[in-house]
Amino acid sequence: METNQELYSDLAIPPGEYLLEVAEELEMPQSELARRMGRPIQAISEIIKGHKAITPETALQLEEVVGVPAHIWTGMETEYQLAKAREEFAQQIEAEAETVSLFPYAEMARLGLVRATRKPIEKVKELRRFFGVAALELIKEVRSYAPAFRQSNTEKVSHEALAVWLRAADLAAQRAETLPFDAKRLKVLLPELRELTRTPPETFVPQLRTLLAECGVAFVLQPHLKSTYTNGATYWARKDKAVLIMTIRGSWADIFWFSLFHELGHILLHDKRHVFLEGGNSDPEWRQQEEEADRFAQKTLIPDAEYQNFIASETVFSSSCIKSFAESVGICPGVVTGRLQHDNKLPHTRHPHRSRLKWADG
Repeated sequence: METNQELYSDLAIPPGEYLLEVAEELEMPQSELARRMGRPIQAISEIIKGHKAITPETALQLEEVVGVPAHIWTGMETEYQLAKAREEFAQQIEAEAETVSLFPYAEMARLGLVRATRKPIEKVKELRRFFGVAALELIKEVRSYAPAFRQSNTEKVSHEALAVWLRAADLAAQRAETLPFDAKRLKVLLPELRELTRTPPETFVPQLRTLLAECGVAFVLQPHLKSTYTNGATYWARKDKAVLIMTIRGSWADIFWFSLFHELGHILLHDKRHVFLEGGNSDPEWRQQEEEADRFAQKTLIPDAEYQNFIASETVFSSSCIKSFAESVGICPGVVTGRLQHDNKLPHTRHPHRSRLKWADG
């Protein structure tokens, strides 16, 4: 009998089956094998039936008693356990195939985030790879994506789409190089960032990336996904690197700028342990911090004193007076229009100087 060759097989062969063959070839009953190994016969029976694993100690005993090297026994046991795990894993994937429809898979494939496929099981594998999780149900347990599942927006928000949006931005942020976070530098740069509201996207997008990176903030401009109902988000990748994610939802430039400074408010004012995601989270603490970020954005974009004097001195906010005021405070006129509409000083049917942004690759 040849016993010094390693055994390889694509099949999940319980080591106990091979042990039974070896014992029969040696004409050694299980009771005799148990006595020679100093083990209870029940233990040998359970190993042969595959109910008990062959430990390194047992493998060494079998090497002494039946002449098969210990590494073959441990190798067979490892392969067997791995094969069983693969089978269980495959069953889990098949069960998760029913949840694939919750994710915007077609949009993800179009954006190159996952491989295009029509097979549900392949989609599960791609989604797991994309999120870096062993099971799709674990996505909501990951700190960076958990807030997506706490949104209570009444507009039928897709928690899964939000998680995809956050993950895609997270991957982009990992590739972004930044200096260590410097709050003082960021505060000093606020006027320069504000000045960018008066420039076109081809100017302000690269400038935002560069200036914010110098302050330790990774700026990610992420395509909008359907049913996410959010304009921006912030979180800390590490204690010296903040991530600011923006999208172009609704395409209004003034909303983009307000959301940007809103997120900067979170970075400068609030706890680094939190992920701030615009939307419908109804938690009172979250609402308070959202309101603080709103006030920060309002005051930074349009100084309070100047704004109060402006609305007190005008009764009809014409296109020319909006433009004149915007020039006097060094802000884009569309931002002034958006603020007036928000404060019900100007009908939403009128939107002088408001402009729309268009998504462009790169």
